[in-house]
Amino acid sequence: MEMTREQRLSKLLDAYSHHYDIERDVTVEHITYPAMAIYYLRDENYVLSKKNVLNVVEKHEYVYFYVTEHLGVEDLQLQIETTMTDGLGRIKPSPEHMSSMVKLVILADTIDEEAKQLIKKTRFQKNYRLALHGWMEYHIAAMEISTKSFLSNPAGKGAKKTLEQNFGSGAK
Repeated sequence: MEMTREQRLSKLLDAYSHHYDIERDVTVEHITYPAMAIYYLRDENYVLSKKNVLNVVEKHEYVYFYVTEHLGVEDLQLQIETTMTDGLGRIKPSPEHMSSMVKLVILADTIDEEAKQLIKKTRFQKNYRLALHGWMEYHIAAMEISTKSFLSNPAGKGAKKTLEQNFGSGAK
């Protein structure tokens, strides 16, 4: 029996829930995403006590999940613009900020050929104060359920790998 899109989303969220905080039904501008995952890491190094901090490094990830029956190029452009704008708004550059990743993970029954090309060529990276206040990168990964194919932009290979591990031929 084939899994529904909602069952696939639940399985994917379960995989992300080990390291991410999951929020359900997140509204960004006028679009409601079925889920969003947020990861936050803060690493501090001390000398003798916590009062004497040597350095602090913060890393953030914001993952937006989008589930649809059919993904066209116009819809994809809207999703990219919306998630990128919202993700950039969440980033707070500072000397402690190392990096932030904004990710869009898509589960779609079918994906237009133009949308597939847009996924593969989408690239965005931003440095804050010559990277002294960190940097950000935009990742996108998608699964076309009807063909069981996986796509990503060059930066989104990690998210694509997560999709393949959960829904690929070797998935449990």
